[in-house]
Amino acid sequence: MSLPYSHQIYCHTDALPISWDLLANDNIFLSKKYLEALEKAAPSNMTCHFIGVFSGNELVAIALSQFLDLNSIDCYGNKNQVKHLSLRNYLFRKYSSRILVMGNNMLSGQNAYAVSDTANIPDVLQALKHAADALKADFNAKGIDIHLTTFKDFQSTEMDDFKMPAFKDDLRFSVQPNMVLALSDAWKSEQDYVNTMSKKYRTQFKRCRTKAKGVEKKELCLAEIIEQEDKLQELYLHVASNAPFNTFYLPKQHFSVLKQKLLSDFMLVGYFLDEQLIGFKTMIRNGNVLDTYFLGYDDTIQKEKMLYLNMLYDMTSHAIHNGFSKIIFGRTALEIKSSIGAKPEEIIGLMKHSSKIINRFLPFFFNYLEPKTVWQERNPFQTSSR
Repeated sequence: MSLPYSHQIYCHTDALPISWDLLANDNIFLSKKYLEALEKAAPSNMTCHFIGVFSGNELVAIALSQFLDLNSIDCYGNKNQVKHLSLRNYLFRKYSSRILVMGNNMLSGQNAYAVSDTANIPDVLQALKHAADALKADFNAKGIDIHLTTFKDFQSTEMDDFKMPAFKDDLRFSVQPNMVLALSDAWKSEQDYVNTMSKKYRTQFKRCRTKAKGVEKKELCLAEIIEQEDKLQELYLHVASNAPFNTFYLPKQHFSVLKQKLLSDFMLVGYFLDEQLIGFKTMIRNGNVLDTYFLGYDDTIQKEKMLYLNMLYDMTSHAIHNGFSKIIFGRTALEIKSSIGAKPEEIIGLMKHSSKIINRFLPFFFNYLEPKTVWQERNPFQTSSR
């Protein structure tokens, strides 16, 4: 049976079609400049491919895939060392550690593909499914068996597009939500935002800002990022290695490469105490949406200065002053992000195991292997204010 659309897989960004960026226009994370940065400074256990979907000779969709080999890194970092010896860890490494992601595992939200106005999305998804099968075959020919193939991250309203035979054996799953803060048009300043809070959260804001007295903030240029690269990596790894679970670690040059490629769309702000770098945050402008990216800090000073919460307030203030419509805060630290006003948005993925037998029992394995997060949602705003 011939398919409506064909696909082409590219190993390098310099081979991408000339019209690639015309389709990526609304999403910086599918733009050639971002993919160039990813190609040059991807995590060591990640291999990226770029996919074009064609109707005849016309490019109608573009997509990103990432292969992750979780056996080549210490996923558990400094915590939960006992899990290295557990049955759960054994099953994970043997049966679900080599993953083909159709999308971007480094971000939250639908950054898997972009389509032209004339494209039929179910036909695009069918072509991407065939591209995933072709990638699996290519890896298999190199002696690498893909355990899991996953398409991520979609809104529930997008799931109807996957109702077709090509995806009938895929498990639909949802893990931690994406925390998103929609910015009110009435907020013209940080104070407008604070004024909408209840007394309890206005007090939290004032206490947080008072704690940060003496901390200087500065957006770093490319030369300064390169100059501070060792310290930035140390602060990043301090946070990352204390996370419950990691699927990758950023290489040291990641932020400087992003700055080279994205210019003013990538922002790295350093936090200094007594002229010493004690923390940093990064943000990426994606149209009128502000995506928060990776951060790092010295944990001893973080607690004293409430550095992390100050970073969240600073990102919110930056977004308000620069006219963004919303902030994507991602899927970590859910409770503290809800305390500044971010709301959870469910995102759904599809997953299929290469073993037909395991795939049949995938819901059970997924529930067993997936760490559960228990948290309490907060609402900082007065009920009548929004």
